[in-house]
Amino acid sequence: MAFDLLIKNGRVIDGSGTPAFRGDVGVRKGKIAALGKLHGAATRTIDADGLVVAPGFIDTHCHYDAQVTWDPLCTFSCYHGATTVIIGNCSLALAPVRRGAEERLEEFLSYVEAIPMEALRTVNVTWETIAEYMAILDRRLGVNVGNLIGHTAVRYYVMGSESQGRAATSNEIAAMRGVVRDGIKAGALGLSIDRNKSHFDPQGIAIPSAWAEEGEIFALGDVLTELGTGVIQSGGGREAELKNRLMTRVAEATGRQVVYNNLEQQVRQPEAWKKLMSLVDETVKAGIRANPMCTPLTKELRFTMHNTQVFRGVPSWHPILIAQDDEKLRAYRDPEVRKKLHQEVVEWTIDMPGSTLGRNWYDTITVVEPVLPKNKSFQGKSVRKLAEAQGKGIIDAFLDLVIEENLDTIFSNTAVGYDKEATTKILNYPNAYIGLSDAGAHVQFRGGTGYSSLLLGYWVRQEGIMSLEHAVKRLTFDNASVFGIYDRGLLRPGLAADITIFDPNTIRVLPADVVHDFPAGAWRVRELATGVHYTIVNGRVLIENGIPTGALPGCVLRNSLYQQRAQV
Repeated sequence: MAFDLLIKNGRVIDGSGTPAFRGDVGVRKGKIAALGKLHGAATRTIDADGLVVAPGFIDTHCHYDAQVTWDPLCTFSCYHGATTVIIGNCSLALAPVRRGAEERLEEFLSYVEAIPMEALRTVNVTWETIAEYMAILDRRLGVNVGNLIGHTAVRYYVMGSESQGRAATSNEIAAMRGVVRDGIKAGALGLSIDRNKSHFDPQGIAIPSAWAEEGEIFALGDVLTELGTGVIQSGGGREAELKNRLMTRVAEATGRQVVYNNLEQQVRQPEAWKKLMSLVDETVKAGIRANPMCTPLTKELRFTMHNTQVFRGVPSWHPILIAQDDEKLRAYRDPEVRKKLHQEVVEWTIDMPGSTLGRNWYDTITVVEPVLPKNKSFQGKSVRKLAEAQGKGIIDAFLDLVIEENLDTIFSNTAVGYDKEATTKILNYPNAYIGLSDAGAHVQFRGGTGYSSLLLGYWVRQEGIMSLEHAVKRLTFDNASVFGIYDRGLLRPGLAADITIFDPNTIRVLPADVVHDFPAGAWRVRELATGVHYTIVNGRVLIENGIPTGALPGCVLRNSLYQQRAQV
């Protein structure tokens, strides 16, 4: 048999979880043609001796919705072996959109996901419908892209400015159902909703999806039941599940797979992950598909007080965060403002449902990089230690440094995944899916694209928490299955030739740096990998030894209903 691509002598880990074997993988016309000891001519041969040959990783929680229009490789996920990314999460999407409403829709994505608005304004929005958006993406892609229908986008499309502030009428819900129906028929992988109370627009108002009553969510989910396809993803699902089992109830009512954010060990609720696990066990035992996602990442957010999400949702802090810098400095000097901040986040005198700030934030936020030489002794100190060293209160010590350094001090907040034992149990929990890179979001605060390299390099090789075969299955077949991508995630003859070739002895995340490669001169954090030798999409090499080849072999991935109709 002749092959377009022949990968020889690799350690084949096929994504099923079964033991690796030494063998070859042959590719023809974008699909896996054969596995084993293969002979025959090939247009190109790759010697994978000493390397793992695995299915391409599926990055299930991304926010590349705008970036993909100027960056068809969706960097930097593909540098870590991702061959598929899924966008439209947490109710946020760029379609459908009415003419003249483009910037407002971009603002929702920008503020929630911390993507520079100056870059989003450069997007040439030539589409209106979800189908049109997907068709435009399909013309020029490096990786494969699957998209979810964002509830916020749909609600804003139907209700306009009134999508923030009130419940939808029956007619409006019917109109939204029609938009969702059209999007699913066009091939979208599902619907995304959002119950996260800390997701605001730039004016400090909750995004449209947050205003929906439960009946609206159930009505939109019912469209997927009607059509018999699609997954439902939810931002803020953890709190909704802990509160009243909403994720389980949506899954039970619709019969669809629900995945939600997220199962993690948090500083502010250090034991909540155990309670969520017990609820998920009950759900699974009842035969209901409502599962959280988890991540190997420790969420370390670097920030300055020019631009931060850390204090969003704190009543007195929130309006200051969205003000101009001179107004910020004026507010931080005001004794009355400081008094209110002390009451809210040191004494905790009020309930703040829209805040994600931990009660011991002054222990988890540290000074990473002071600006002034006189303040270098503060480097590495927590805000609490900073205050103790100067004999000041928490708020005074923090804001005095912020003002003295003109908002330029770099801080770090580590609020998730700090407990190694808890994270080990979470990553091995069979009823959660590993993903949540959040790639394309929070681009000036952290990376995240390297979650797969971190899992394989740190958690598997260094810590030994699971077998390499199981880790690959978690990154490939499991994620493909939950999102209904049935032609990928395994190395099997007839399936798409999405392949990652990596060195299990060297794969790791490289230290992050900053690049100014976004439109309009915007910068972002870059997170690359070492040990990932090839990323192959639909049988063509996309990344070779950390360098893009110039190929654009990706496509939009569409649901099973669309594929069945296309075959008729």
